[in-house]
Amino acid sequence: MKTIQVLFFDVLGTVVDWRGSIAAEADSFLKRHGASNIDASTFADAWVGRYDASVEAVRSGKRPFVSLDRLNRENLEACLEGFGLAISALPSAELENLNLAWHRLKPWPDSVEGLSSLKKRFIVAPLSDGNTRLLVDMARHAGLPWDTILGADVSLGYKPMPQVYLRACELLGVAPQEAMLVAAHDYDLDAARRCGLKTAYVARTNAQDPSKIDDPKPPGDWDYTARGLIELAEILK
Repeated sequence: MKTIQVLFFDVLGTVVDWRGSIAAEADSFLKRHGASNIDASTFADAWVGRYDASVEAVRSGKRPFVSLDRLNRENLEACLEGFGLAISALPSAELENLNLAWHRLKPWPDSVEGLSSLKKRFIVAPLSDGNTRLLVDMARHAGLPWDTILGADVSLGYKPMPQVYLRACELLGVAPQEAMLVAAHDYDLDAARRCGLKTAYVARTNAQDPSKIDDPKPPGDWDYTARGLIELAEILK
C-alpha cells in the first residue's frame, strides 16, 4: 500500500461551523434591519439549504461553472425575498457584507490544533466547494494552517464530481492512493473513495446540509473514523 502524503479536508461542516457561523451573522443583520421577528437559525438553515440545489445545476451541466460566492449571493437574495424582505430596500453594501459571512466562518474548537498536529506529518489542504478567495479569507480569519489552498475554481467543478478529487491530486503530484479525504459527509467520502483516495470520517454535530437533514445515513465503512481532528491526529501518528 502506498504511503499517504496528503490529507485533503472538506471544509464546510468538517473544519468550520458553517450553519452556526452564518446564523450568528444573520442575527445581527436581521436586527439591524427591523426583522428581529425572524429566527436567525431558521434563516441560516434556509440560506444554507439552497446550497446543494444551486451547485447541482453546475454538476449536471445545466449551468457553466460559477463561484460559490456568486451562488451564495443569488441564494441569499432568494432567501431574503422568501422571508418577506425586499432586496430593493436593503443597502447593497450590507447584502455583500452578509454574503461575505461565508469568508468568516468559525472553526470548530479542535480544528486549528488538529490541523497543526497533522501538518507535522502530512501536507494539509482544503478540498472544498468554496472558491479560492473565500478559502483564503476563511483561513486568515480562522487561523487555519493550510500548506496550500485549492478552491473549486481550480478544478471548475463541485463535489462529488470526480474531477475535483483527481485534479487536486494531480496538482500536488500524488497518486490518489497517496491522498486521503477527511470529511464529515458520507457522500463526499464515497466519491473520494471511488476516485482511489483513502478516507477518514470525522463526526461533527450540526454539520449536515439542512436540505438533507431529513435523510440521515449511518457512517460508512471508512479507512479511519474519529470524533475530531485532534483524535484523528493521534490515530495517524
